[in-house]
Amino acid sequence: MNRQTSTPQTAVAAEPAERRSRRGWRFLAGAITVLVLLVVGARLTWSYLNPFGESTIDRSQPVLLQSIQNMSRFQSASGNFQVIVDLEKDAAFLPDAIKGSRTLFVGAGSVDAYVDFSAMGKDALTVSADRTEVTVRLPRAQLEKTNLDNSKSYVYAQERGILDRVQGMLSSSPENQQELYVLAEKKISEAARSSDLLNRANQNTKIMLEGMLKSLGFTKVTVKFADEP
Repeated sequence: MNRQTSTPQTAVAAEPAERRSRRGWRFLAGAITVLVLLVVGARLTWSYLNPFGESTIDRSQPVLLQSIQNMSRFQSASGNFQVIVDLEKDAAFLPDAIKGSRTLFVGAGSVDAYVDFSAMGKDALTVSADRTEVTVRLPRAQLEKTNLDNSKSYVYAQERGILDRVQGMLSSSPENQQELYVLAEKKISEAARSSDLLNRANQNTKIMLEGMLKSLGFTKVTVKFADEP
């Protein structure tokens, strides 16, 4: 009698424990799911309602092609330059701590040298009767306008007086750095003119024409500049 009464009690006691274990795992999984949904929902809601969030909208108009020009220039050399502009502005009767500024600006850009073939006259090309010799008279190379690289040009350091700082905070427009860019372009242009860039451009043009004309069958090629005797 004891065996018959004890066996059903063991089976009955084991079955609720297994069910409770399953219910516990289901409850834990459900709680984790709800927690994940709450976190994701909170982040989405905050990103949508965040008063300090910023978004960028590009409302630029389509680019319009204004003109196309045929080029008759041979770009024969290019120079890369870098300059540090040290620009200081002082007040007449106030110390620099009150009124004044000093800015260090790194300007990087390139200058191209070219020969304008459209400036060649009618007598610029002389060919011998047997078409074996040719003489070419070229204009001298010129320098193109300085091309300042905005991605590599930046303000390195800046010191400002109290009045300049206050004026910058109260100003509704961003600080104008155009003066720094113009000054950097001017200094790079001066450096290009005093460098060997023009001479290199002239020599490269002569070498290019000599090779091209010899490939056309001329055995003697003479390349001179228009100001040479």
